[in-house]
Amino acid sequence: MKELSEGDRAPAFKELAANKGKTVVLYFYPKDDTPGCTAEACELRDAHKQIANKNAVVLGVSPDSARSHEKFSAKFNLPFTLVPDEDHGICAAYGVWKEKSMYGRKYMGVERTTFVIGPGGIIQKTFRKVKPAGHAEEVLAAISNA
Repeated sequence: MKELSEGDRAPAFKELAANKGKTVVLYFYPKDDTPGCTAEACELRDAHKQIANKNAVVLGVSPDSARSHEKFSAKFNLPFTLVPDEDHGICAAYGVWKEKSMYGRKYMGVERTTFVIGPGGIIQKTFRKVKPAGHAEEVLAAISNA
């Protein structure tokens, strides 16, 4: 799968199509209710009003189930949609389902990545190997310049 770049058309999926005409902050994260993923989600939650004021919506995608997303969303009062991707289809389409390594063990997982997709469905900005702390500020800057 070729890596998506700025200027490419964003691969379609149901939740993206439902937000046609808006800027979409599409963030991929490894797992619900883990430290880094929670920090990233809470930063985006705290910036949600500012993001919404720019006619933008946030969609989070991980391989977790809908039930896991519901619990995570309720626990941290997340005001945006979390999309289950248990078969990794969306992650693969966006090129973020990758071989990773931890303690010398190789496994497949989500590379933390955010795409800012314009109202016309074109990728405007890509953030790869995202560090959760401070990421919401980067996203706000990107949508302000879009």
